[in-house]
Amino acid sequence: MQSYLDFEKPVAELEGKIAELKSLAQTDQAVSIGDEVSRLQQRAEEALKDVYKKLTPWQKTQVARHPQRPHFSNYLKSIVTEWTPLAGDRKFAEDPAIQAGFGRIDGVPVAILGQEKGNDTESRLKHNFGMARPEGYRKAVRIMEMADRFGLPVISFVDTAGAYPGIGAEERGQAEAIARSTEKCLEIGVPNLSIIIGEGGSGGAIAIAATNRVLMLEHSVYSVISPEAGASILFRDAGKAQDMAAAQKITAQDLMALKVIDGIIEEPVGGAHRHPEKVMADTKAEIMKFLSEFGDDLGPLEIRELRREKFLAIGTNLT
Repeated sequence: MQSYLDFEKPVAELEGKIAELKSLAQTDQAVSIGDEVSRLQQRAEEALKDVYKKLTPWQKTQVARHPQRPHFSNYLKSIVTEWTPLAGDRKFAEDPAIQAGFGRIDGVPVAILGQEKGNDTESRLKHNFGMARPEGYRKAVRIMEMADRFGLPVISFVDTAGAYPGIGAEERGQAEAIARSTEKCLEIGVPNLSIIIGEGGSGGAIAIAATNRVLMLEHSVYSVISPEAGASILFRDAGKAQDMAAAQKITAQDLMALKVIDGIIEEPVGGAHRHPEKVMADTKAEIMKFLSEFGDDLGPLEIRELRREKFLAIGTNLT
């Protein structure tokens, strides 16, 4: 069953009428609804295009958080073969918020990191809504070290509101774990790519996204702090989240203009949740393009230098 966002009300009404007509036709075979359904479907498609061509930053944030948006587990099943998950940080525990392991994409062996939010109540609680604890980031460091040792590219899928801010996480060194993971991203001598598939929230995201290339889905967001939290701090009013989202420049289009990210993966009209197979196929194509660009011709020193130059250039080459 399709879930609609507040600003999708015109589309919801039209698609609701289409569903009613189809239900009526099933109960009364004498009713001819073909022409009316075609007319309503055309209107619904036009309404959807009209809504999505002028999304505000806050509306894009809502799309990035859509409950039916494909998560890391969906990308994993769609584009990765021979998946071998690895668990635990070898220091404290396993953290299901970050999935990690090795697999193949079109036959190419890679290391994979992914933040998983879950898609129902049980899985969301299991994965802590994608908010990793220190052991999750230390597991990421362990996987990156192994990838570096065996010469495997690292692919990261980012989708988190931020690192988990609980007392236990702070006691176990959350800030240090995030810093070590960010450091490891910058340090390894193999190419790494990060793709923001939903939310990219604060240090919880950049801990696995300090990479040679950073890509964003068209309606994903990447920010230092969530609009609600930022509004609470700056405006003393979480209700001003819409204003905060606009001021933060958190959309893929804004960040591409600011040269913070390296590319945008287009989404079908209506967002990734309406046509997940298309988005995942396009994401796979971008990954293969990256792997071909960072082939065997580049050595560890060159890869590190390219990564270093990329991040040092942020904020210095704006026009």
